[in-house]
Amino acid sequence: MPTVYQDRSAISLYDAQYESGKKVAIPQAVIKDVLTALLQFKRTCEDFQVPHDRVRVVATEATRNALNSQDYRQQIQTATGWTVEMLPKEEEGRIGALGVASSFGSIRGLVLDLGGGSIQMTWMVSENAEVKISPKGSVSFPYGAAALMRRLGEAGIQSHDSLHKEMSANFEKALQDLEIPDDLTKAADAEGGWTLYLSGGGFRGWGYILMSLHSISPYPIPIINGFQVPKSSFLTTLESSSDQDETFRISSRRASQVPAITFLIKVLTQSIPSISQIHFAQGGIREGLLFSSLPATIRAQHPLVTATQPYAPPSTAALFRILESSVPFQKQNSSDPPPTLTSPEMLTSIVNLLYAHASLPKDIRAAAALRSSTTGLLANANGLSHVDRCSLALVLCERWGGDVSPTDELYLAKMQELAGPQAAWWAKYLGGIAAGIGDVFPAGVVREGEEGLVQITTEWTDADEGKSASASALFLTISMVTEGREGMLEDWLERMEKKGKKKNWIGGKDGWGLKVTTLAKNLNEAR
Repeated sequence: MPTVYQDRSAISLYDAQYESGKKVAIPQAVIKDVLTALLQFKRTCEDFQVPHDRVRVVATEATRNALNSQDYRQQIQTATGWTVEMLPKEEEGRIGALGVASSFGSIRGLVLDLGGGSIQMTWMVSENAEVKISPKGSVSFPYGAAALMRRLGEAGIQSHDSLHKEMSANFEKALQDLEIPDDLTKAADAEGGWTLYLSGGGFRGWGYILMSLHSISPYPIPIINGFQVPKSSFLTTLESSSDQDETFRISSRRASQVPAITFLIKVLTQSIPSISQIHFAQGGIREGLLFSSLPATIRAQHPLVTATQPYAPPSTAALFRILESSVPFQKQNSSDPPPTLTSPEMLTSIVNLLYAHASLPKDIRAAAALRSSTTGLLANANGLSHVDRCSLALVLCERWGGDVSPTDELYLAKMQELAGPQAAWWAKYLGGIAAGIGDVFPAGVVREGEEGLVQITTEWTDADEGKSASASALFLTISMVTEGREGMLEDWLERMEKKGKKKNWIGGKDGWGLKVTTLAKNLNEAR
């Protein structure tokens, strides 16, 4: 579901409730700022023709624990006509977890949501619209970014050690109290540790710091949702994160919280037995509320397929079958294409976008396709991982020939680096197949009775050069009715063979790639 408008006000209700280390009521000046922001939002809703009764104002911990909570909420209702919904502590954790669920196609791991005053922890399994979390909901701790910053500021070195022990004990106890299913624990053990899904402004800020310090620099996808790093990268960045005032998407307020978040991350990684991967999510309370209101049939839709569906050609199913037939069976060895690149959802999405850039000038089609998943057609798509965005962009770029201008060459190189050489080469292969399909069916229409116009088979063969990157090669056969399409089949196969030349491998002749041998079959006589 695309977001048509989004805004935020730089108001911290948590910070506003503390003066000289003592808790106070929300100051009237801050309440006035909140009312001004809400009234502006109300006018915006009216401009978008949003019915008055379809607006929900939801309050969380900072309002729940305010000394003047009731008066504050009453002033909002008087000024706007909207009743403030107060989320109970347990419900806040559940709704926040659903916000994280809305950020990914599937989830299996531990979910942590970091706010200003608290951090919530639970486990989650989210697949095919079914979301399972702990029967306890979530466990809440008073270690939010602002709260922890205040406690660290008040404490001395010895108190820091005491706070570390307190937090560690509470996190370890929570892992017991959450009643994590045995199969989820066994899966984490088999995969080398837990996958963490992190949400909340403080964690997202940390994610942007990780992006800025990433080994791939500049990191090519400036979207926090779907960004992931291994534990090793997560930890080695701790000592490099002190000066982040100039980092993209890091406000001065968020930068000031870095020491507290660093402290929190150190304790978390020492308290959770084993961590493998960390994923960052954009979704929070707001997204969780929307996600919980959607019917299961909509929640079950794959985010990538849903985002690309509006651009689908008329004969999607027939074109999908042709593209799918070009994928060789999995040998379960190092030559196989990555499953994320050849899944039915990814192949469907490739077909959906096969013609999306056809109306652009030929000079920029490849470049526009390359950026389609970050700043182009899919920039506002929710729930996509960076792997999905990268894979789709590389295939679509190659679908239009893969020739980009010097201004886009660095970006292409960084996307290939992010994908890895093997996935990047397979993206070139699939893009070449997609280009041929587009040439044969320029309008995306497979006429009735022409379903067999193009037939593709792919087989593994032994490479005939002992020094190749893999012991395998591809034997690609394309059978086609060429009457009225003279020269098209030969050109297509020539382009595919070129992708198997060592000079065109990812990284050059010493890089990664597979030799491609082709065979053309003319189906004219068969018809």
